[in-house]
Amino acid sequence: MKKNLKITPEGTKDFLFAECSAMDDVCGRIEKVFVGRGFKRVITPGIEFYDVFSLPCSGIAQEDMFIMTDNKGRLMVARPDSTLPIARMVSTRLQNNVMPVRLYYKQAVYRNNPTLTGRSNELMQMGVELLGVKGIRADLEIITTAVKALSSVASDFRIELGHAEVFDALSDELDITENEKEKIRLTIEGKNYSALNNLLDKLEPCQAVSAIRSLPSLFGGEEVIDKARSICRGTKASEALDYLHKIYTSLLSMGLGDKLIIDLGLVQRNDYYTGIVFTGYINGIGDAVLSGGRYDELLSEFDMPMGAAGFAVDTDAVTIKTLSDSNVSYSDNPDVLVFAEDGCEMQAIELVEKLIGEGKKAQFSVLETLDETKRFAEERGIAEVKVCSR
Repeated sequence: MKKNLKITPEGTKDFLFAECSAMDDVCGRIEKVFVGRGFKRVITPGIEFYDVFSLPCSGIAQEDMFIMTDNKGRLMVARPDSTLPIARMVSTRLQNNVMPVRLYYKQAVYRNNPTLTGRSNELMQMGVELLGVKGIRADLEIITTAVKALSSVASDFRIELGHAEVFDALSDELDITENEKEKIRLTIEGKNYSALNNLLDKLEPCQAVSAIRSLPSLFGGEEVIDKARSICRGTKASEALDYLHKIYTSLLSMGLGDKLIIDLGLVQRNDYYTGIVFTGYINGIGDAVLSGGRYDELLSEFDMPMGAAGFAVDTDAVTIKTLSDSNVSYSDNPDVLVFAEDGCEMQAIELVEKLIGEGKKAQFSVLETLDETKRFAEERGIAEVKVCSR
């Protein structure tokens, strides 16, 4: 027997029965939110040219991609992200479209996680992109869509808000390389206070160093803005803080209460995001299930500069959490199993259709005998067997 005949590649899995039903349910709820808010679905190829993801602002390391070649020797990758292919598509297929354009997707992405540590290499995502517009109206539309998407699949969730320009403005005042800036960013993102202090202790003390040192702890409600303003006074970060405060107070009208949190340590992929950034969490799931923000520079890489913002939802993680909820059932059992005696097969099939039309889950038995059908029903936990006879 071939060694790999009966296993899946590391970081992938088969989805069966209830898992598929739960995923359909989760995706269906999120999709209803997207469609209801005017977003139109697009699908991009599962394989793209490597060039699409080799841009400096992509934020995806080469070693994190599955790389292959086509029959012409050109480098290709299994799609590791959906936003970049959509940017490519907008700059070509939709370049003459009336802007802004609202797009959504439901497709897998592939990331090469060598250590895995509980992560998958194949990940189903749903997300939206709002392209061709900037400003507070666009940001509020994206964030409120994210809130509605999460609330459609969970009641106990939170949204964390930040602004990419806070860290950018402060780090620009330091005499550091891009590599050093990235190391500092990663320690802030991971809230690794010890590593952050070690990096900052090597720099000349100044207001920007002090402010950056405080970023991971600036987490909470409106009081965070007031504290950050005092720390960042006189820097370019102040303007970003004012805008973040305006977004935060606007969103409070949704009655989110403690579900809405300001996190100035939210500094993910700052070579990619240019404004508001946000993440979403669901109680019971350790990692963020939603992430997004504004990325106004990305379309310039495709010779079509425009404002853009979006987010992605990890529907795999939401599905796993949904399956663990004891008050949710995704049984694929029919309510009724219909058996046909010889010559009554079409009569039984018509009865199945009638029962389905009445809202019941009915299934035609393809087994040869009534005894086999009853035994199957008992083993599967099917409550009722109907018999069609002459």
